[in-house]
Amino acid sequence: MTAPFTAADWADIRLVAFDVDGTLYRQRSLRLKMAREILLHTIMKRDLDAIRILGVYRRIRERLADEEVPDFDRQLIAETARATSRSPDRVLAIVSEWIAERPLPHLRGCLYAGVSQLFDGLRREGKTIGILSDYPATAKLAAMGLAADHVIAAGDVGMLKPNPKGLQLLMSAANVGPRETVLIGDRAERDGRAGQRAGVRTLIRSSKPIGSYQTFATFYDPLFAPFGQV
Repeated sequence: MTAPFTAADWADIRLVAFDVDGTLYRQRSLRLKMAREILLHTIMKRDLDAIRILGVYRRIRERLADEEVPDFDRQLIAETARATSRSPDRVLAIVSEWIAERPLPHLRGCLYAGVSQLFDGLRREGKTIGILSDYPATAKLAAMGLAADHVIAAGDVGMLKPNPKGLQLLMSAANVGPRETVLIGDRAERDGRAGQRAGVRTLIRSSKPIGSYQTFATFYDPLFAPFGQV
């Protein structure tokens, strides 16, 4: 069993890679906000397309991640279109609107406490900040007032987590090895497995223990003390 990651281990870390959704911001809070917004839209427009398409899209996406399907984006849109009897263009338009665009104004208000301070502390200590997300993340980071040195989304490599390809590309971009990298995420079955397969130490944000994974409840955990978190 790997020894727990401690505050002293940061000395050997050059790249700190973060997942985004559910890791940097409260995903449940955002989903509640978006649920109200999409319900109001559905009532006013008398159009169930958005609710139906998004539900099918997310279910298929999870399956394609489990199956580690390459070039998943194309298959995801095609399958969702067939399952909902809508055109691929219609599916793309709804996904872009409701997953990529409309959530942006809500993100800063859902940001976890301590995230901005941690990013600042990592920069002061000369650490490289990387983003490894299953969704496009550049606009999300800007909306949250955050910045990273390298951003890799699943669409950039054609593979969703837990496939480690995106993490490996991120390490290559930062010119670091697995022993110099730590991955911070919120889903053991996605982030945790990707980290394991890439040989990278992984920290999972969770208020409860998760099997053999090392967890932390908040970004004010003593684990982050070297970066001024109190």
